[in-house]
Amino acid sequence: MFRHSQLESVKAWLAHPAHATMPLHARIQRAIRQLILDGAIAPGKPLPASRALAMSLGVSRDTVEAGYAQLHAEGFIERRVGSGSFVAEMTGFAAQRRVSPPDAFRGDQAPRLSQRGAAMFRSGGVREMLSPRPFAPGVPEIRSFPLPLWERLERQVLKEVGTQALHHGDPQGAEPLRRAIADYVNLERGARATADRVMVLTSSQQALSLCATMLFDPGDPIFIEDPAYYGARKAFEAAGLECLPVRVDGQGIMVEQIMADPPKAKAVFLTPSHQFPTGATLTLDRRLALIEWAARHQAWIIEDDYDSEFHYAGKPTACVQGLDPHDRTLYIGTFTKSLFPGLRIGYVVLPPQLVKPLTVGRTLLDGHNASVAQLTLARFMEGGHFGAHVRTMRGFYAERLDVLTRLIRKHLSGFVEPQVPIGGLQIPCFLTGDLSEQKVIDAARRVGVELLGLSALHAAGDGRAGFLMGFAAYTPDEIEVGVKKLANALRSVSAT
Repeated sequence: MFRHSQLESVKAWLAHPAHATMPLHARIQRAIRQLILDGAIAPGKPLPASRALAMSLGVSRDTVEAGYAQLHAEGFIERRVGSGSFVAEMTGFAAQRRVSPPDAFRGDQAPRLSQRGAAMFRSGGVREMLSPRPFAPGVPEIRSFPLPLWERLERQVLKEVGTQALHHGDPQGAEPLRRAIADYVNLERGARATADRVMVLTSSQQALSLCATMLFDPGDPIFIEDPAYYGARKAFEAAGLECLPVRVDGQGIMVEQIMADPPKAKAVFLTPSHQFPTGATLTLDRRLALIEWAARHQAWIIEDDYDSEFHYAGKPTACVQGLDPHDRTLYIGTFTKSLFPGLRIGYVVLPPQLVKPLTVGRTLLDGHNASVAQLTLARFMEGGHFGAHVRTMRGFYAERLDVLTRLIRKHLSGFVEPQVPIGGLQIPCFLTGDLSEQKVIDAARRVGVELLGLSALHAAGDGRAGFLMGFAAYTPDEIEVGVKKLANALRSVSAT
């Protein structure tokens, strides 16, 4: 029979809330298995008779028998007719268990990770708020998304495609969606795309990681804007690349450092249409200079066009990829901001010579996107619904930007100087007083307001202090409440 402590251990396993969804016999089996693995029941020792254990636990004998049967099938116990059940010998395993306590692995020990794994862990990853609150940047309005229309199109897809949509998908992406994306970026962004050059991915973040691992070796240098999108820098650093920061001014990335001969890097990462986080647009002469630099040195241009759909003053400039006759530009886009984050669909328009290698590389990640979502999105785009939704949201966002700008100037003028953008989903604000950036962010968070600091987006963390305020996902009333909360919080910390 079990000792009292062993029986209590099994009872605790049965009662623990974390195991509530597990069948009773499985809980009993797992509890006894853990006692064996921990060495609490030595090899050769008998287990309680199933009837006696069932009475002690308040369960049926059949339940205990089912647990014992599983333990026997896994080799943890032996069952002898007329004698009962005994812990199996497992000689090799028993030898491994004889580890002195100081050498045993503790749950609080730092794991042994690869250099790349350690770099990824140190970076903190790229985390998004599950339920964003004002003024988390980069979040679109989802409450106005035409969900009934989307559901109708999805039902049409399932009716026409049927169980075929349940198979593995093309790792390059569903052909109807690739064709729709190519048509869209050619018309709206001035790209040079065809369906066979488009790869559908889960996000722009996945595209950055795939580019980093497939095009470069650890230690390779890459030029990156300074300040820059934190997800890009983390993706490149996690792949072991050396990020070389290049300053940004009002005309975009400053190309003089890049033009050096011989080249200092194998690629440059850009957000040329709407630089993150400054909002600057890369001028045409700098675009053309970078295109010639990439062609001359056989380098790559990685262009992230993350939110160009939302431009509030005139039309956005054509993408770099559409100006590049040498096919040295990889053009990355996403539907996370133009539609909704839960869709998990992004894309990259590739130079022809990279399509096959990157498609094969993608198969080692997640294989493919869900077919139903891809085909529904293709139909949404083909029917003109995507363009209509973007136009509607552009009007909403322009109004919300105006509201936020007016409220900042009214309630926060003693603390910040807003830099009103011509597009995008967030507004940069520079601190003008004596408050530190971190103190402002902490004070805001205490009152339920979320801000993204600007200085950390600079390579050395020494940029001008300030923060980004997202506005797209929040109604004018929510924006007003948030700004007033922030103003009160800043007044409180400045008075201390």
